[in-house]
Amino acid sequence: MNRREILKALSAVGAASTLPFGQSVFAQAGYPNKPVRLINPFPAGGGTDVFARPYAVKMGNALGQAIIVENMGGAGGTVGAAAAAKATPDGYTFFVGAIHHSIAESLYLNKTYKLEQDFIPLTVLAYVPNVLVVNPKTGFKTEADLKKFAKANPGKLNFGTAGSGASHHLAGELYKRSAGVDMVHVPYKGIGPMMTDLLGGTVELSFDGLASSSAQIKAGKLTPLAVTSTTRSPLLPDVPTMIELGYKDFVMTTWYAVWAIKGTPQPIVDRLYSESVKVLSDPEIKKAWEAAGATAGGQSPKEFATFISSEIAKWGKVVKDANIKIDG
Repeated sequence: MNRREILKALSAVGAASTLPFGQSVFAQAGYPNKPVRLINPFPAGGGTDVFARPYAVKMGNALGQAIIVENMGGAGGTVGAAAAAKATPDGYTFFVGAIHHSIAESLYLNKTYKLEQDFIPLTVLAYVPNVLVVNPKTGFKTEADLKKFAKANPGKLNFGTAGSGASHHLAGELYKRSAGVDMVHVPYKGIGPMMTDLLGGTVELSFDGLASSSAQIKAGKLTPLAVTSTTRSPLLPDVPTMIELGYKDFVMTTWYAVWAIKGTPQPIVDRLYSESVKVLSDPEIKKAWEAAGATAGGQSPKEFATFISSEIAKWGKVVKDANIKIDG
């Protein structure tokens, strides 16, 4: 019996017995045989794109098929996530998300998906600290300048975010409580449009991800006042941490990760994970991550699943304790 006859026989057995076995044969023998879609639930130009697009190029090379990044912004990343959850679980759609999706579990109670039930965790792509940035026109040079003005002018400063419930939102609300100031939250449908208004002066500040702010900081278009990591960023060695400024436990690291759709055949999940780990060790990817102030992930699906559960619990408590509400 030649190879073609063997595959035909195995296919017949799979069809006659169980679907998972048939899927396994398909996954090993033919996946992928057409372009693969990677849903990014944020608008183009945001922090997620910084990692999703280079990753997609390298993954496409590894799989031998193009990985097409499809941006679907809205509602703190939940619109795109809901669309991804409804996708056919055949391995031709997978999903890139962020810390925002662990936060959304306690904020968007009416969303149509559950992160831990509707997706299969693959791995974290990158970890990036947030940075408190202001438009230079404010004249603020330090966080103390910002706080002094905010205390003297309640409600006059606007802080922009990628959307209600995004990590930038929680950071801003945490800062309001910690510093004892009143600022107005202005949610956008992603970092791209928020950054446009921040640079234009419509909003004065943001707790943005370093990945999407670093280029603007280097160009002198944004002034960094503090980072939210436990230690200073190598990209901004002269910028203090929030902890250094006296804000105990003010730590918020934005992470970006990839998931498969629930029901995706295990051989495909295994392939996506193994190729992702290889991509994250690629010298060009490492260089790109370092330029964005990020560190690479790469943990196993099991480790990532445990991490997701801890993040959902952690941010759920923050949301409850701070009484944070969705703004629309």
